[in-house]
Amino acid sequence: MTKGKIWLIPTTLGGESTTDIIPEDVRSWVIGLRAFIVEDIKSARRFLRKLDRTFPIDESTFFVLNKKTIPSDLMSFIQPALKGQDIGVMSEAGCPGVADPGAAIVALAHQHEIRVQPLVGPSSILLTLMGSGFSGQEFTFHGYLPKDRKDRIYALKNFEADNRRSGATHLFMDTPFRNMNVLDDMLNELADTTMLCIASSITLPQEDIRTMSVKEWREKAYDLGKKPTMFAIGKLQ
Repeated sequence: MTKGKIWLIPTTLGGESTTDIIPEDVRSWVIGLRAFIVEDIKSARRFLRKLDRTFPIDESTFFVLNKKTIPSDLMSFIQPALKGQDIGVMSEAGCPGVADPGAAIVALAHQHEIRVQPLVGPSSILLTLMGSGFSGQEFTFHGYLPKDRKDRIYALKNFEADNRRSGATHLFMDTPFRNMNVLDDMLNELADTTMLCIASSITLPQEDIRTMSVKEWREKAYDLGKKPTMFAIGKLQ
C-alpha cells in the first residue's frame, strides 16, 4: 500500500487575514486534507475556515499534539498516513516543527519512511533575522528565556559575550506579559554599544521591527505591552 504524506502547514502569526500571508498554492493543498495533527483543535478549525469558509470541519479528523500528549500516543496519530491518507501538521502560530511539538511527528514519519512535505509560510524567527540587519550566516534561536530573573540576565549576558567573540546572532523570545521585564533587563544589564533588534507583531498591520544600540533603546524604548515579540542580539553587517 502506498503511504500518505505528512504536510507541514504554516499558520499565520496572528490577525484575521490569510490572503496576504499564506500562498495560494499552500491554501489549495491544505483544504484538500481531512486529517490533522494540531496543537489546539479550536484554533486549527478557525484557521481552516479562514482558508475556506466552506471547509468541511465535521468530515475531518483532528489529533491533539501538545505538551500534555503522551509519547506513546504518537504512533496512533500517523496511522492514517500508514494506510495511505495524507495528514496535515499544524502549529498554533508559524511553522510546525520549529520550536514546536510537531517535530516529534516529523521524526516519527522519517522512522516509518513516510514522506514529509514542508510548506512555505511565515516564521517569526526567520522574519526577525531578515529584518534585523544581523548576521544570517551564524545564528542561534534559544526559544523562551528563563523565568527566574537571575538566570535570564545570565543568559542575556552570555548571548552578548558570544556575539562579541564570534559575531553570531542570538534570537530569543518570552511570553508577551514578560516582554517589558526582558526589555528592562537588557537595558539595565547590557553594554551601551550592544546592538538589539526588537520585532513585534510580525506580519500584522501594527508590525514594528527596529534595530538600535542598547544606549539608543534606553532613549527610545516603547511599551511592548502584550504584543508577540522576538528579540535578537547581534552585529550590523
